[in-house]
Amino acid sequence: MSEKNFPGPIQIPLATAEVWEKRYEDDTTIETRENKVKSFLIPRESLENVLALNTDAVRAYIGINDQQEKTLLFVGAQYDKETGKYVDVYGHSSSQQNRAESADDIVFDGTRPSPPY
Repeated sequence: MSEKNFPGPIQIPLATAEVWEKRYEDDTTIETRENKVKSFLIPRESLENVLALNTDAVRAYIGINDQQEKTLLFVGAQYDKETGKYVDVYGHSSSQQNRAESADDIVFDGTRPSPPY
């Protein structure tokens, strides 16, 4: 994806995010000086969407998307007093075309690794 098309899709279905997380977990590629990701370009819209969940915190998972790029996947995190742990809080699709799927949990993405972006 070029920078001209930044940020790309912001809402990612939870099922897709889980595949991307697993892909990262299973990745055994050795990072070299040339291919090491040093930062991420994060669209403001992703941050605004996850902050709109009004949770205590935000968790960022690392994944590898379908373009084989490392990406960050944002979810809300709410403290559970009973367990003493933060639990993930997902958004819901607001896209008109996904109206039938609007009850599906989503995470927020749109990030691009740097380099190359």
